[in-house]
Amino acid sequence: MYSFSDLSGYGWRTRFLIRCADLLFYVVILMFGSTIRWEVRGFEHLDSIYDRGLRAIFTFWHPCIFPATWFWRNRGIVVMSSRSRDGEYIARFIQRFGYGAARGSSSRGAGRALAEMVECLESGIDVAFTIDGPRGPVYVAKDGAVILARHTGHAILPFHITMKRYIEAPSWDRLQIPLPFSRAVMLIGEALLVDRGGPEDDPRVKQALLQSALDRLRAEGEAWRAGQSLP
Repeated sequence: MYSFSDLSGYGWRTRFLIRCADLLFYVVILMFGSTIRWEVRGFEHLDSIYDRGLRAIFTFWHPCIFPATWFWRNRGIVVMSSRSRDGEYIARFIQRFGYGAARGSSSRGAGRALAEMVECLESGIDVAFTIDGPRGPVYVAKDGAVILARHTGHAILPFHITMKRYIEAPSWDRLQIPLPFSRAVMLIGEALLVDRGGPEDDPRVKQALLQSALDRLRAEGEAWRAGQSLP
């Protein structure tokens, strides 16, 4: 998971494009990420997961990939990455920042990737989902994190990043590329546990709670960006 995947199944043109995109985004994150001025709120929620002897299942939206890659770098976090051309270059540039990649998505190879993530959690390794992937719609949470949390007992940790200055990609995922020396706020929500118990632990209920938590963090971030003070 921490090594580049084999590209021999792609044509030479696609291999060239994947490698170019990988290196381009790595350089952009390295150059611009190091200049971001961070404000962090809610880090105690991650600490509370570790205090209980659990691991974190990080969940966040696609637009946050670039700043999140920089902020959480070199922690060995394993991220689900789709089996597609876009997934290939994303997997490669996050691996350059110390992440692992479990290859699969809601449409291809999901079972194998989830099994790998189960093994990671049981081995003491945190995992992460861009929860609105692999094809969107953006800001609509899929059920992978809830399934994983229910199966393992480990905790879902929603977070959101808002930047003051960025470029937004003209694509479905609205990928946000930070501009140099931008301010950013990292908002970390309360942990969400999914047990195998009664009706309050219905996966659909937990899925709605996760969606609500991520929506609330995004709204708080936009309020911060508009110059409103956070509570």
